[in-house]
Amino acid sequence: MSRVARLVQRVVESLHYGASTPFHGVYTLLFSWGHRNPSCGLALFCTLGLAVALAVPPLRAQTYTDLHDFDCTVEGCQPTYPEALAQGRDGNLYGTTEAGGTSGMGTVFKVTPSGAMTTLHNFSGTDGQNPSSGLTLGTDGNFYGTTELGGASNDGTIFRITPAGVLTTLHSFTGADGAIPRGAPVLGKNGSLYGTTCSQFGPWTAYSITQAGVFKLLSSSIPPCPFGPLELGGDGNFYGTSQVGGTTYQGTVFRLTPSGGVTVIYNFDYTHGAYLYSPVVQGNDGVLYGTTSGGGSAQAGVVFKLTTAGKLTVLHTFDANILTDGTTPFAGLVAASDGKYYGATSGGNNFGSAPSGTIFRIGSNGAYSVQNTFDSTHGALEEATPMQHTNGKIYGLTERGGAQTAGVLYDLDAGLPQFVALVTIFGGTGQKVQILGNGLTGTTAVHFGAASASFTVSSDTFITATIPADATTGFVTVTTPSGTLTSSRQFHVVPTISSIAPTSGPVGTLVTINGTGLLGATRVTFGGVVSSFTVVSSSKITATVPTGAVTGKVTVKTPGGSASSSATFTVTP
Repeated sequence: MSRVARLVQRVVESLHYGASTPFHGVYTLLFSWGHRNPSCGLALFCTLGLAVALAVPPLRAQTYTDLHDFDCTVEGCQPTYPEALAQGRDGNLYGTTEAGGTSGMGTVFKVTPSGAMTTLHNFSGTDGQNPSSGLTLGTDGNFYGTTELGGASNDGTIFRITPAGVLTTLHSFTGADGAIPRGAPVLGKNGSLYGTTCSQFGPWTAYSITQAGVFKLLSSSIPPCPFGPLELGGDGNFYGTSQVGGTTYQGTVFRLTPSGGVTVIYNFDYTHGAYLYSPVVQGNDGVLYGTTSGGGSAQAGVVFKLTTAGKLTVLHTFDANILTDGTTPFAGLVAASDGKYYGATSGGNNFGSAPSGTIFRIGSNGAYSVQNTFDSTHGALEEATPMQHTNGKIYGLTERGGAQTAGVLYDLDAGLPQFVALVTIFGGTGQKVQILGNGLTGTTAVHFGAASASFTVSSDTFITATIPADATTGFVTVTTPSGTLTSSRQFHVVPTISSIAPTSGPVGTLVTINGTGLLGATRVTFGGVVSSFTVVSSSKITATVPTGAVTGKVTVKTPGGSASSSATFTVTP
């Protein structure tokens, strides 16, 4: 599909979705298209670009490096929303381009942290077309992504690709199960991958797919239209965004359970932001952080934080004159190792003939600062969500700029701490956890909370560790020759119940609950009725059958999740 055709499609989508301020939806799309094209085919936005080009000369941040300029015919080009880079076990970065390559239908690439790029796959249509998703690292060491079009029905695909470039189409969408998947599927608590689709006129669906390719349609009632990938929350649910939809048709944040239950937790109202093309990210405070491309007091987008209970706070409103701090963020945020959040705007701080955009940092308290201003020559129009490599640097992709005006890959060295990244954030005692990092050769210790874990160093950038019996939910630390590295997210130790004894008795009976991961238990219930209890060890709890208890399962809740007994406890007279 040509870029012009895609613009028309997005304008139709904006009007079809029924935004209460439909002009803004069209405006956002035209604004984005206008500053993607240096030929300035849209006179309105070219005039705007020329006017703001009279701003002060560019002040390039010393820490910003243009690592690679894309060439459409060689390795693909124009990485756009919701594109996201993924770090592999080898320490390299993997991603997709929406266009270019040998067939002009997009590519999958590998790039070293220093910018040496290799094309792994050129899409040809039957195996997919226009991958704008970016990639997710699976527990098998392979990467998973989607294409918007192509496949058996030309409705898009889900694919797996090895680090060596061997691609397998796992699922071709048919329309009935969704179409035009935008974001990459993400790993869930159970090891399956979860994602959404954004077909032009619906249905807007959610799905799961195993790493072996077993597909399941979970819901056909997702708010329209989810562009960004889902975010796995610390509660085991997923959190997503929709471009429009909701009570005002100006976008939503919603919760998706692993079984397919959908709950809108916030409806945007333009005053507090509107039109979300980006995903949310959950901070270690449990709060969701994100951006909107429009709305806010200056009608230029906002940065927000949102509790999972639905309380929203606008942290920053972008400047309407698109000069001060950027405007129209299509990209989402990365939760960085300094406790701050980094993102990008597609417009603002203009140097040249078109809006170029910014990279910014923001704290959970709203403290905002511009980290870099794009100058078109070394990048422009970042709509892809940046990511942080375990080496501490922020990496990102722009859709325009560079020697071929086809986009660049960059890094931003803000002096942030190195860390380790967990491939999965849920697991039970005895399971292996995969850990990415740098300088891991010579590692002497791995801890889950205060518990020491056995581990195997596979390479300087990849180790595996076994969850110890006394592990608790919290951060994982890895002790290396150069220092101790802390995980970017907390690990959740999932509890299990193997047996209860006795299995029947009257109120007041002392029941022994055996299992794993029971340290830190916060709640025990008998048939849903709360009991008093004592945590004896990581594998044993004693609890008293409470007054009012009814026959049913015994359930234990810990910071890592909940577990229920397979046996029923029978309350006797």
